[in-house]
Amino acid sequence: MIGHLKGQIIYQDLKSIILDVSGVGYKIHTNTASLSSLERSEGNKSDKAQATTEYWTYLAVRENALDLYGFKTREELSFFELLLTVSGIGPKSALGILSVASLQNLRHAVVTGDTAHLVKVSGVGKKNAEKIVLELRDKLEHVGGDESSLSDDIDALEALKSLGYGEREAREALKKVSEEKNTGEKIKKAMKLLM
Repeated sequence: MIGHLKGQIIYQDLKSIILDVSGVGYKIHTNTASLSSLERSEGNKSDKAQATTEYWTYLAVRENALDLYGFKTREELSFFELLLTVSGIGPKSALGILSVASLQNLRHAVVTGDTAHLVKVSGVGKKNAEKIVLELRDKLEHVGGDESSLSDDIDALEALKSLGYGEREAREALKKVSEEKNTGEKIKKAMKLLM
């Protein structure tokens, strides 16, 4: 199995990259956080030289395809693999869940059994949120962070929706500014991205 790749990104679209590893191009499906961090780092480059980057990967084997899913951190990969143990959640669904909510918020929602927050923050349906909590709660240890982080994300999402932005685009913008702690600043930065 392919568990880790290190190379240069030679192509990127909205859902995947192609990573050149010693002359072989691997197509890696990745989450929006990884893609937006690439956009930020490319914006900071002054020359055309490609920087070396690395991904922790999961190889999904199907009857007619071999798909690679990649993450910047080992923790994201571990949570992705945990999501795959939930009945009804496949690689694309798991990647989608990790694309719209921070890992910390997802873990906290699962541990506390807060399906309402899980539905709001990650955009999964109520039935799938209940399955995720039921099947993963015992597998996850106590996580760092506090409930206010989840609550702040919900508040920011609701504020953006009340300003006329769609839920999906608001969630994606908030994911890109997840490092911001202040809710007001988070909303302002998300609005700048949405304009």
